[in-house]
Amino acid sequence: MFENLTDRLESAFKKLRGHGKLTEENIQEAMGEVRTALLEADVNFGVVKEFIAAVTEKAIGREVLLSLSPGQQVVKVVHDELVALLGSQTEPLQLDGRQPVVIMLAGLQGSGKTTTAAKLALQLKGKGRTPLLVPADVYRPAAIEQLHVLGGQIGVPDFASTTEQNPVDIARLALAEATRANYDTVIIDTAGRLHVDDALMAELQEISRAVPLTEVLFVADAMTGQDAVAVADKFNSALEITGVILTKMEGDARGGAALSVKKVTGKPIKFVGVGESVEALEVFHPDRAASRILGMGDVLSLIEKAEAVVDQKSADQLARKIQKNAFTLEDFLEQIQQIKKMGSLEQLMGMIPGINKLKQLKDAPKPDEKELGKTEAIIRSMTLKERRNHRIIDASRRLRIAKGSGTSVNEVNRVLKSYAMMLKMMKSFKGKGIMTGGKRRKLPKGLTR
Repeated sequence: MFENLTDRLESAFKKLRGHGKLTEENIQEAMGEVRTALLEADVNFGVVKEFIAAVTEKAIGREVLLSLSPGQQVVKVVHDELVALLGSQTEPLQLDGRQPVVIMLAGLQGSGKTTTAAKLALQLKGKGRTPLLVPADVYRPAAIEQLHVLGGQIGVPDFASTTEQNPVDIARLALAEATRANYDTVIIDTAGRLHVDDALMAELQEISRAVPLTEVLFVADAMTGQDAVAVADKFNSALEITGVILTKMEGDARGGAALSVKKVTGKPIKFVGVGESVEALEVFHPDRAASRILGMGDVLSLIEKAEAVVDQKSADQLARKIQKNAFTLEDFLEQIQQIKKMGSLEQLMGMIPGINKLKQLKDAPKPDEKELGKTEAIIRSMTLKERRNHRIIDASRRLRIAKGSGTSVNEVNRVLKSYAMMLKMMKSFKGKGIMTGGKRRKLPKGLTR
C-alpha cells in the first residue's frame, strides 16, 4: 500500500537535507518532486494542485524548530496536509438511532461488493451486533449463493432471496424479517454494472426510497485510481453516498484513489480492504494512512491487529511459559498461525516505522510468505512428543520430518536452529526489565509481551 509513493516522497525530502533553513527556492524544488510523485500515483490533478499550494504556503517563511532539520519540518507540513486531504478524522459507521440500521453497498461490477458485505458483517459481529446479509444482486450468476456461502463461513445469516424477485422487494422483505427477528443491522449487497448506467441508478434509488437507509457506502476498486474517484462522484450525485470503501488496497502501491476521493466527493473513506480473507477489512484512519505514506509506519494498527487475534488468556499462558523456559515448538506453531491471521508479512512490515529505509538496503531481508508456510509444514510433520521436546529430534527423525513436510533436512535444521536462537533470546530477556523515565524497571511478573 502506497509503496511507490512513499519511495518517491522520501527521495524528494532528501533534497532538503543539509540546508540550514527553509527558503522559497529549496521548498519549490522539493514541492516539484512531490507534485510529480502525486501525479505518478494517479492523484487527481486538481487535488494535487491545491495540495502543493497549501503545503508551499505553510512551509515558506517558517523558521526551522531547534530540534528539526528543514526536511523534517517540511515532512511535518506535508503530513498535516495529507491528513486533511484524507479526511482529517476517522468517520465511523452511524449505528445509533433507529434500529435495525440499514447499510446499502453500491458500486460497479467487480469492485468486491459481495465479499465486502461479508467482511463488514464479520467486523460488526465482532463488535457485538447481529447483522443480516441481504443478497439483492439478482443479475450476476451465483451472486446470491456467494453471499450465502460467505455468510456460512463467518456465522452470519443471509436473507433467502431468489433471482426471480425484484431487488426492491428483497430489500423491503429483508427489513421486515430483520425487524421481526431482532437483527440490529441489515447489509444489502446490490447489483453492479460494468459502467454507470441509468437502469442501475434507478434501481438503487428505488431501494433507497423503499427502505430507510442509514448508510450508503460506495465500494470501489482502489487499483482503478482516478476512474474509481470519477465513478464515486457519479454515484454520490445520484444517491448521496455517506462514505467510501476502497478494496484491493493491499495491491495498490500508488494510492491515487485514496488521496483523491474525499476531496472530489466530499465523502469520507470509512474502510479499506487489505486482502482476500474475510478478516481483511480495516477501519480507515487518515492520520495513520498519512504516516504510512511518509514511511513513518503505523504502530497503532499493528497493535490492534495483534489484539484482534491474541486473546488475553492465551497471551498470559504464553507469558508464563516463557518465564518458565517452557516455550515449545507447539507454541511456536501457534504464534505462526496468529501472525498469518494478522495479514501478509509485507503488510505487517509496512506498519513498522522506518522499514522503507531498511528495504532500500542492498542485503535487506525480504518478507517471505513461503518460508513461513514451510516452517509451519515442518512443525506439523513432527509428532506431539517432538514438538514438546525438540531435543529428541535426532538425524533419523529429521529425515522423516523433511519427507513428511516436502522439505529438506537442511530446512528442518534451519527451523530448529531458529527456534533454539529464539529460546536463547527469551532466556536473556528474563528479569532484565525495561527503561522508563530514565530508570530501569523490572517487568511485572508474567508480562513479556
